[in-house]
Amino acid sequence: MAEDVKPTRKNLMAIEDRIQLSERGHDTLEQKRDGLIMEFMDILDQAQDVRSELNEEYETAQEKINMARAMEGDVAVRGAAAALKEHPEITTQSKNIMGVVVPQIESSRVRKNLDQRGYGLLGSSARIDEAADAYEELLETIILAAEVETAMKKILKEIETTKRRVNALEFKLLPDLYENKEYIEQKLEEQEREEIFRMKKIKNKKEEEEAEEKAAAEEASAAAPADD
Repeated sequence: MAEDVKPTRKNLMAIEDRIQLSERGHDTLEQKRDGLIMEFMDILDQAQDVRSELNEEYETAQEKINMARAMEGDVAVRGAAAALKEHPEITTQSKNIMGVVVPQIESSRVRKNLDQRGYGLLGSSARIDEAADAYEELLETIILAAEVETAMKKILKEIETTKRRVNALEFKLLPDLYENKEYIEQKLEEQEREEIFRMKKIKNKKEEEEAEEKAAAEEASAAAPADD
C-alpha cells in the first residue's frame, strides 16, 4: 500500500527509476509476446499441414501393407521386415526461436534402396516394395510431426508465461508504483506548503517583533528629557 512508503525524495527517485525500468521491461515483453504469437501461428499452419499429410500417408501405408499381406501373405511380409539390417537413426539438436529452445530432429537411413532393405530382389515383390516405400515416407513425416508438435508446445508455453509477466507488470506492479509515486508527490507537496506557511509565520513574527522594538525605542526617545 502507498501508506507504507516513506514520503522522501530519495524514495520518489527510486520509484521513478523502477517505473522507467518496468515500462521498458513491459514493452520488451509485449514485443516478445507478439513475436512468439506470430511464430506460433506459422508453426500452427505447418503443424496442420503435417497432420493432414500424416493422416493421408498413414491411410496409404495401411492400404499398401494390407494389399501386400493379401497378395503375398503375412509370412512373406514379416520375413521382409525381419530382413532389415540398417535401422533408421535419429539425432536431435536445438534451435533458438526468440529465446525458446526447440528441438531440431534429424533422421538418416529412413529411405532405402531395394538392396539396402536386406530381403533382396528375389525375396521381394512389387507389393512389399510399395508397402516399404509407403512406411518409409510415413516415418519421415512422423519425425517431422514430432519436431513441429514439440516446438509448438514449447512456444505456446512460453507465450503463456510471457503473457502472465506482461499482465503482472501492467495490472499489478506498474499501478502500485504509480500509486506510490502519486502518494509521495502529494505528501512532499503538503510538506512544502507547510514549510512555506511556517516560514511565513516566522517572518511575520519577526517583523512584528522588530516593529514592536522600533516603537518602543521611539517611545523611549520621545519620553527622554531634552538637553538644555
